[in-house]
Amino acid sequence: MPAKVNRVTVDLTPYPDLVVIYLGMRANSLRGLKTVFQFGPRISAAVASKPDGLLLHENLLMSLFPLHVGMRQYWRDFESLESWARSMPHQKWWQDFVRDSGGTGFWHETYFRKGGMEAIYDDLAKPVGLMQFAPNTPAHGAMFSARKRAGIAGEARVAPPVNED
Repeated sequence: MPAKVNRVTVDLTPYPDLVVIYLGMRANSLRGLKTVFQFGPRISAAVASKPDGLLLHENLLMSLFPLHVGMRQYWRDFESLESWARSMPHQKWWQDFVRDSGGTGFWHETYFRKGGMEAIYDDLAKPVGLMQFAPNTPAHGAMFSARKRAGIAGEARVAPPVNED
């Protein structure tokens, strides 16, 4: 006799501003393998520090060849995520990546409980996620910051780690 399925759901009312972000890093070269492996301990340490607003962090393996790793994070609200992304150590990681991708490609897709989404893709040899079917546009001007891509009003409390220049 088949086992009965145990169905459950979640009550998200305590999290009206919930944000889910998927992030990934793909090795584009042998050098990229080293870069990807160096980031594992850094990310683990950043998560272990329990940033304000981070509710859950999960590691994901997208593919072994090419090596493509990722994570899914649940944040209390966009302001918490944005504040963390604009602080150390993430600020330094992003500044370094913009100067030199280390042989990797990076992407993130952000989804908002209240509706809307935004995404960015950097140095990817092959499209992933939304990039595979939605029109691609340069990430300049209004498309430069996650806040603007998502259409979130107001200004960030912290300056961006990199500017468009």
